[in-house]
Amino acid sequence: MAARDESFSFDFSGTFVQITDKKHIEILLDDNRNVWLDFSESGNKTTVVEKFEAENENTPELQQTGWQMILNNFKKHAESI
Repeated sequence: MAARDESFSFDFSGTFVQITDKKHIEILLDDNRNVWLDFSESGNKTTVVEKFEAENENTPELQQTGWQMILNNFKKHAESI
């Protein structure tokens, strides 16, 4: 992953552990941290709740901002298809 202005970048990968269609995704990152995504529908809207195990290198707030940026980009992509 990289910032748009290329001020920083990092490798980010993992394995999908569980996928429940339109409901849940669980990911095991390569550094053994877990990420959980839960999807719920209400009318024509979908709510995504993400939980992640924080790493020790960056502050939890910085990590939360990063994950929110990923979700924002996913939202833009999903709404464009």
